[in-house]
Amino acid sequence: MKRIVSFILIALSAVSIVLAQKEFLTSDEIERVREAQDPNLRLKTYLAFARLRMDQLKQVTEKERKGRSIQVRDILDQYTSILDAIDTVSDDALKRKVDIAEGADAVVGAERSFLGTLKKIQTSRPSDLDMYEISLKEAIAITEDSLGTAEQDLTRRQTTLLDKAEDEKIRIKEATSSAVAKEQEKENAKTEGPKNPDGTRRKPPTLYKPGEKPPATKP
Repeated sequence: MKRIVSFILIALSAVSIVLAQKEFLTSDEIERVREAQDPNLRLKTYLAFARLRMDQLKQVTEKERKGRSIQVRDILDQYTSILDAIDTVSDDALKRKVDIAEGADAVVGAERSFLGTLKKIQTSRPSDLDMYEISLKEAIAITEDSLGTAEQDLTRRQTTLLDKAEDEKIRIKEATSSAVAKEQEKENAKTEGPKNPDGTRRKPPTLYKPGEKPPATKP
């Protein structure tokens, strides 16, 4: 019994660790995001979190110390997750035809600054860069991609998103219709009976000899 309880506790601990690793915001930050219902305000809220991560990154990378690479990777992972959230908020607002010009301008200005910070760290070639270089390159690539998206014309970007959403609806509808048709075909095959090699339906079995006919029924 003790072994079972211990196993359950270990499993729950493992799940907690995984969930903690996936969460990139603090509980206070999560609450602030919930309060920011307006997309423009929510974008600025996420930018504040990203800016905080950049400040932490600069502070950590200013002085070399043993074991800092783990902290650097963690900060970069949180930062890239925040940028992903920014892109998601923007796309969702545009699909709902909400004006996010104010938020988009804020994103462009902030992400240009973030990109400069990341590239500065990269070009400085810290002695332990090889310990977090992959994470740094990924952060630079994600920032460039997010910045490029934010710099696009909002009307054109909105049209593209709406077209993609409509195409996805059509694709899902067609896939669903095809699946339903196949299921209906299977059901029909069960009720209609087996087919001959030439595709014609087999006649049901009978006890009458060839040429014999069933007796006529009385009126």
